[in-house]
Amino acid sequence: MEDTIADFKDSYQEIKDYYKGKGETFEEAEFVFFYDTASFLEEYSKAFSLAGLERITGINQTQLGHYLHERSKPSRKTIEKIQKGVQNFAHELTAVKFA
Repeated sequence: MEDTIADFKDSYQEIKDYYKGKGETFEEAEFVFFYDTASFLEEYSKAFSLAGLERITGINQTQLGHYLHERSKPSRKTIEKIQKGVQNFAHELTAVKFA
């Protein structure tokens, strides 16, 4: 994922440089990058097992496996449930204090 974003940003800079070289106006743009469900599951499979994600999201790990391997696509409602579960878990982690 990091390589893909870096490549995109390099290409964007090349376009800016091209416009500058031609003396043309370049309108800046901001970008927000989103994961699709399969990419998120693949990227974070190093940190989360499907069983762990099932506990965090409430979605059956078999179904999560189908999303990971793109055998099926989650509905908007399911995507929101996954996102909310992961965000809640991340919030819990940020509140952890060690003695």
